[in-house]
Amino acid sequence: MASAGPPPIHVVFALLPGSLILDWAGPAEALRIANQCLRAQGLAERFLLRFAGPQAETVSSVGAHIAGLLPLAQALPADPAASTWLVLVGMPGRCIAVDNAPTRALLHWLRGLRLASGRLELLTVCAGTLLAAHAGLLPGRRVTTHHHHLDELREVEPACEVVDNRVFVEDAPVWSSAGVTTGIDLVLHRIADACGEAIAAQVAQAMVVALRRGPHDPELSPLLAHRSHLHPALHRVQDAVSGAPQADWSVPRMAAVAHVSPRHLTRLFMQHAQVAPLDYLRRIRLAVAQRALQNGQEVQRAAELAGFASDTQLRRAWHRFDLPDTPSTLRAAR
Repeated sequence: MASAGPPPIHVVFALLPGSLILDWAGPAEALRIANQCLRAQGLAERFLLRFAGPQAETVSSVGAHIAGLLPLAQALPADPAASTWLVLVGMPGRCIAVDNAPTRALLHWLRGLRLASGRLELLTVCAGTLLAAHAGLLPGRRVTTHHHHLDELREVEPACEVVDNRVFVEDAPVWSSAGVTTGIDLVLHRIADACGEAIAAQVAQAMVVALRRGPHDPELSPLLAHRSHLHPALHRVQDAVSGAPQADWSVPRMAAVAHVSPRHLTRLFMQHAQVAPLDYLRRIRLAVAQRALQNGQEVQRAAELAGFASDTQLRRAWHRFDLPDTPSTLRAAR
């Protein structure tokens, strides 16, 4: 039997026609799994999920029909003091259209809300931040959104501070994320706040989220940088290096993976990835070391896991690439 615990958190997903399904289904699954992990420990569930919208039925971004949505007037719990997270998500398109009846109805409802930490908090995923901006909920706030919508957000709400290249941004009671999978990162962070790091780690493991990203991480991870090309041999090398950064990599060994000469591999990296092969390797190793330090590893162990010969070599690379802080201060700040 589940023991009594903290009061539940009501999580309301507000869905418009065309809402990006991964923006809300991923976070919703994370919350469901968190409840499952709590039950397994004999604890009470924390998250009560609700799905609401201006229409009782709608169609998602991939064409799946969604029925049984609560009316917006019934979306929030009756007790105004209840802890509630309101989740706004994005829609397809380069710009967010607000000149249609469902969106106008949602914006009208949003304008009547009063956000407050610990009571009614706002979580936005992707272009859901634009909906909050159109509703006037963001003046004076630090927020982010998908990189395709950053300039649009600045135009819609000049009174907010738009943060580029971040997975998510905290400015309670507003929490905004960059889009799609970053909504899962944000909700994992909020699960850790509400239920503890151990439960959040179990959820991440169940969802096979290998590296949880935090609010200070860039939206474009070093593990994904320099990959906006279509050269298959170069992708093959980058996959191999990212998969085993601690291996004894050299330019000839990378070239063997690509089945080209070392000189030609260097040309491919410079032409398609705009980075030299060994600089790419060091960036990957630094990203792995940063993650290890953030997870509490000692500097020497982080260096080993990332493939550096010593902690001194890690510190030299850290300085060369002008990373903030130092390995020691990053670990101390965890």
